[in-house]
Amino acid sequence: MFPTDFLWGTATAAYQVEGAAAEDGRTPSIWDVFSRTPGKVTRGETGDVACDHYHRLEEDLDILAGLGVGAYRFSISWPRVQPGGSGPANPRGLAFYDRLVDGLLARDIAPVATLYHWDLPQELEEVGGWPHRDTAFRFAEYARLMGEALGDRVHTWITLNEPWCTAYLGYASGVHAPGRTDAAAALAAVHHLNLGHGLAVRALREAADPAARMSVTLNLHHVRGVSEADAEAVRRVDTLANLAFLGPMLDGAYPRSLFDDTAAVTDWAFVQDGDEAAACAPLDVLGVNYYNPVLVRRREGGAGRETADGPADGVASPWIACQDVEFVRQPGPYTEMGWNIDETGLTELLLRLRRDHPGLPTMITENGAAFPDPVEADGRVSDDDRIDYLRRHIRAVAEAMAGGADVRGYFLWSLMDNFEWAHGYAKRFGVVRVDRGTLERTWKDSAHWYRGVIAANGVEQG
Repeated sequence: MFPTDFLWGTATAAYQVEGAAAEDGRTPSIWDVFSRTPGKVTRGETGDVACDHYHRLEEDLDILAGLGVGAYRFSISWPRVQPGGSGPANPRGLAFYDRLVDGLLARDIAPVATLYHWDLPQELEEVGGWPHRDTAFRFAEYARLMGEALGDRVHTWITLNEPWCTAYLGYASGVHAPGRTDAAAALAAVHHLNLGHGLAVRALREAADPAARMSVTLNLHHVRGVSEADAEAVRRVDTLANLAFLGPMLDGAYPRSLFDDTAAVTDWAFVQDGDEAAACAPLDVLGVNYYNPVLVRRREGGAGRETADGPADGVASPWIACQDVEFVRQPGPYTEMGWNIDETGLTELLLRLRRDHPGLPTMITENGAAFPDPVEADGRVSDDDRIDYLRRHIRAVAEAMAGGADVRGYFLWSLMDNFEWAHGYAKRFGVVRVDRGTLERTWKDSAHWYRGVIAANGVEQG
């Protein structure tokens, strides 16, 4: 059993579900451009239609109500509400989120809004994107616009979703939009994402209801070494993946080891006086996305070879300055993404956050799994693997709470099958199936199971 005020929810992201890519004044994002670039996305698929959530909003709100969730985490499409990433708000774009937020409140569901889930307006990328300092200030202006428009009704604001992916996958390895492969630019993006986060929190606190909670969502990596001899490999990956964001956001300073580790890539001259303090804006809750742990070991000489979490030798890597680190494939079972299933990493990660940042509550803002999900002859989707995955991880949250972790909520990823970024529609994470031909919604067995978890406020023992 969980506390009576524990928040059960589910989540989506704008580009993955909304569609209506060129309607009501919306302009292109970096993902519109990237997904249309040959060879970047499986089968050349795009989010032009996605799940057509934009036009099927009422149906999807009713699904949320049927699940019994207490909260819904959605993201706002920046180019829909502020075309081009600057200037006044677009009333037609805002109207969709007005309907969404009001529809949630009418169903007694708390709106949890993410400002940035990777869909940077293309115009801002063309003048430099996140490696360009001005983008942080444009982001703060956008945050203020949204605070003024929706701030009287949003329960929790999340500034950024997984800035690790934005910086390292978007600008270092190039497997996400905008598809650049420039390690120095990626580290500049890290800094300007941190700065933009802090500026956005301050803008929201001025514009939104004082009762609204402020958050950011990080996909923190729970890093383990194969043996004690791999402690330095663990430290290096932890610094790049976790402390590069936790340091400035929560402590107001980068770890000096980050600068040392990456000195051959950049001199960090883009960090100006006062930036680290500006990135550190007090939060009410820290969002944590978790899917699986990371296993590393020291590699003697040569280029880094990533056997589990990235490309092989000779391919651009998100792991900057980790040439002496090998990412080791872990034992199964695995999800359809090839990620190993190990819920103990979630417990350990939450307990680490309790130890390192006492007094800061957390919430699981994403956790879920992709599986093939075949449809049976009677139309049923018996996704027992997903139910087992979710059960394991919800129990892992409970175990962390029993150990003292202050966890306030759990958001299942995802409400429905959607556009899974560079994988297109090939990977299904939803508890609600979306037919790619008709866009018909079908509850999988996991949706019925999750509804029972919410109603019982816990999972069965055993």
